[in-house]
Amino acid sequence: MADDLDRGGADRPIPKPGITAIQAYTPGKAKAEGVENPVKLSANENILGASPKARAAFAQAAEQLQMYPDGRASLLRAAVAEKFRLEPERLTFGQGTDEIFQLLNQVFLEPGDNIVQGEYGFSAYAIGARACQGEVRFAPEPNLRVDVDAILKAVDGRTRLVFIANPGNPTGTWIGREEVARLHANLPPSVVLVLDGAYAEFATDPAYDAGLDLARAAENVVVTRTFSKMHGLAALRVGWAYAPTPIAEAMDRIRLPFNISIPAQLAAVAALEDEDFAARSVAHVEQWRPWLAQQLGGLGLEVVGPSGGNFLLVGFPGRAAEVEAFLASRGLLVRGVGGYGLPDHLRITVGLEEHNRALIEALAEIYP
Repeated sequence: MADDLDRGGADRPIPKPGITAIQAYTPGKAKAEGVENPVKLSANENILGASPKARAAFAQAAEQLQMYPDGRASLLRAAVAEKFRLEPERLTFGQGTDEIFQLLNQVFLEPGDNIVQGEYGFSAYAIGARACQGEVRFAPEPNLRVDVDAILKAVDGRTRLVFIANPGNPTGTWIGREEVARLHANLPPSVVLVLDGAYAEFATDPAYDAGLDLARAAENVVVTRTFSKMHGLAALRVGWAYAPTPIAEAMDRIRLPFNISIPAQLAAVAALEDEDFAARSVAHVEQWRPWLAQQLGGLGLEVVGPSGGNFLLVGFPGRAAEVEAFLASRGLLVRGVGGYGLPDHLRITVGLEEHNRALIEALAEIYP
């Protein structure tokens, strides 16, 4: 109450407690000083671009720019439901999955409640929780991978959400279906398990499972997916969640109207239909991810893994900032992850063949 009185009597508007302490999200670099058209390997974008069918649908949407979009995203809802054999009423769409994480935090968190996430989990989870005056608990990740027992240990009576990026970002590591099932089985039924599958399409190991079947049968599991990575539609910001009907309905009550634009909806529908482009995108990563890991290992560098994403996390003890700057000078942008508590690592998106070879050639100059 005292804080409220202080804010009400202030000589200027004061944000509510905790807002100014939030560390804003820092995206991957897109420019390099003195270098024209650098190769961007810093944001895990689809190096093949976007589906030609999606680009065509986006262009055709120019004829509808005067119109409000369908607030229910009906065409996209039907397309996702058919593609993944899901109940359409259990889907919620957001401006990327970032908005969905924010909606989940808003729905479930009151001041004093908490979320639990892995030590190196995606920063958007914590930003949304702190905006709701929730506590963020970071479970240790030994060997840079999710530890189910550590997460369970962090859960208490005020835990409302557990966020798991699987595969993880920025680590690329993942846990299999059995560990996900064990985590869920040992959570209180009042806690929502959120399985963030932003990179699920690139996790092709048979032991991996995105969790849709678990979510279908459980009352406290939400699976999220995005069109930003494999589908190459990062600019359009389209994500979706598959949730129990009561959770989906609660999110829709506070979701802003018309949040997914007409061009975004139509491009996403077309992207789902372009199975050839999706297959080529995954095949490219499957071909060059192990090659890149092998070459980096051959330079004596530690590659975290195996990665289930379209990127690798690589250790450069004591030299990460130096290496990042050196690569940028060569027109190769990679991602420093000091903000995730990994100051000795860089995250590197799998590029085209010429990008990957240029990266190894450049690194060989300083790691002979």
